[in-house]
Amino acid sequence: MPRRKHYRPTTRLVHGPEHSSKWDFSHHVTPPLSSSTTYRLDSARRGSRGFSEYGLRHSEIGEQPVYIYDRLDEPTRAILEDELANAEGGECCVTFASGMAAISAALGSILMPGDEIVAHPMLYGCTHSLFTNWYPRRNFGVHRVDMNDIDAVRAVVNDRTRVLYFESPTNPTLELIDIAALRALADEVNADRPEDRKLLVYIDNTFATPFCQRPLEHGADVVLHSLTKNLGGFGTEIGGAAVIPESMLTPMMMYRKDFGAILGSKSAWAIMVYGLPTLPLRLKRQQYTARKVARWLEDQDCVARCVYPGLESFSQAELAQRQLRDFDGDFAPGNMIYFTLDPKRVNAIRFADTIAHDAYSITLAVSLGHTKTLMEMPETMTHSVYGTPGEASIRLSIGLESPKDIIADLESALDAVKRG
Repeated sequence: MPRRKHYRPTTRLVHGPEHSSKWDFSHHVTPPLSSSTTYRLDSARRGSRGFSEYGLRHSEIGEQPVYIYDRLDEPTRAILEDELANAEGGECCVTFASGMAAISAALGSILMPGDEIVAHPMLYGCTHSLFTNWYPRRNFGVHRVDMNDIDAVRAVVNDRTRVLYFESPTNPTLELIDIAALRALADEVNADRPEDRKLLVYIDNTFATPFCQRPLEHGADVVLHSLTKNLGGFGTEIGGAAVIPESMLTPMMMYRKDFGAILGSKSAWAIMVYGLPTLPLRLKRQQYTARKVARWLEDQDCVARCVYPGLESFSQAELAQRQLRDFDGDFAPGNMIYFTLDPKRVNAIRFADTIAHDAYSITLAVSLGHTKTLMEMPETMTHSVYGTPGEASIRLSIGLESPKDIIADLESALDAVKRG
């Protein structure tokens, strides 16, 4: 057993593998960046071996895989995948060019025409668009049901249902889904199903990251991430990942090869070298600030509602305490805040414009998990595809700034636009 298994996940994120069959780590302190689209083959037999073994799992202490062409596999990306799987406590990981590519592949590699998904009503806008605009064209059925209403989920699951799909915390409302309850339902359904038709539990864990929540421990089968967000951390790389059981590795690798949505080695290297090692440090600081900002927002008379899992008023406090735990077992409510302004007291559009023009510590921009605090308006931006009327809600991704500065900028913007 490699020695690193005895160390805590936080330490392993800093140091990475002490050995990998993907690369010689004998002398590298920082993992190397591989940058080659094609690889020299010493013989025709070696080339044949590379193709015949493609999509199979290589042991960390086994023979080095044969690299052929970047779109199939390459060492920097492969090492990152091992690190991500390890962080989530999973067997395998496949990375992609974006979070949506990871979602599309994780579902597209197992779904057949006529199969169905049961999904939570509130999802990231592009996932919602995938399910409503594109899946009907491919004869994939999607039922939208409150995933915390187990009886309602059970009522729509049938022989064609392959996936229970949700985010937790949900984007943007921060609602939590009870993963263990869905696992119990899936086990109940799977008692009478063949292995190749098992009902699978998929979760998008982007908001929490493996630092705050490890869904496999609660019974999820597949964990999805946008590497663009907290796992990348610096707003410089776009990527996605699916942490999967070994049984799904070959079809997922084949799907990525044929659809072509690979994560570039340079992006993989930056996420592995800068994003993962600093993840605990960044999130601990962001959580510290998020608690202060959320408590301040909750006390403002022009804020109709403030949602943050770390608040005593959070409606799912018991579930948050159970699921949102960091590598040391401490409560980890994350760095995302969702709040709604009272339209009688504040014009939300003017508030956002004031932040955009006058604030220094808050940036009006989509995305999240950045070193900078980012603010957006879901109904008119990331979730506008829902077509839901209303302009009063705000999604705030807390960065590394001083909490006093973030609060001061929020207070100044609110004071500037309060209705007389």
